[in-house]
Amino acid sequence: GHFVPNLTMGPDIVAAVDRVSQLPLDVHLMIDNPADFIEPFAHAGADYISFHTEAVDDVEAVLSRIERAGCKPAVALNPQTAVESVSPLISRAAMILVMSVHPGFAGQGFVESALAKMRTLADLKRRCSSQCLLEMDGGIKADNASRVTAAGTEVLVAGSGIFAAGDYPTTISALKGET
Repeated sequence: GHFVPNLTMGPDIVAAVDRVSQLPLDVHLMIDNPADFIEPFAHAGADYISFHTEAVDDVEAVLSRIERAGCKPAVALNPQTAVESVSPLISRAAMILVMSVHPGFAGQGFVESALAKMRTLADLKRRCSSQCLLEMDGGIKADNASRVTAAGTEVLVAGSGIFAAGDYPTTISALKGET
């Protein structure tokens, strides 16, 4: 990895999931030199590929490379990174991912300041009439999902919030606000 010390799933896992699922596959590259991995993940079946702007010198070149590989480009915003650093991309990227934990390790607590960042991005998206999806990842659980979506989040990423629960279907329904 280098940007974060662990690589959770590689292209082989993405390819295996792609063979059995019709759902869009969202790949989050928490690595230095993410451009080196665009084609392998695109070939494996990724639909969206997100990267951290802090990990690249030329954001536009990486966005374009993701598109040339046949995927939708997304940028990730770390908790300590100002929302202004990605706001110019609201009409360029297919998705903006607000990290609500420090990237790299599962099971962390939710960083509350992520909600204000999401509200700012949601407001900007409305003012710009952008089609960019707004995503949040980290510490998402049934007890905070409604606040996350109320802030403007359209795509929720939940790992340990689902897998640490005993009843996956009930937990997923609760995340969706169906219970």
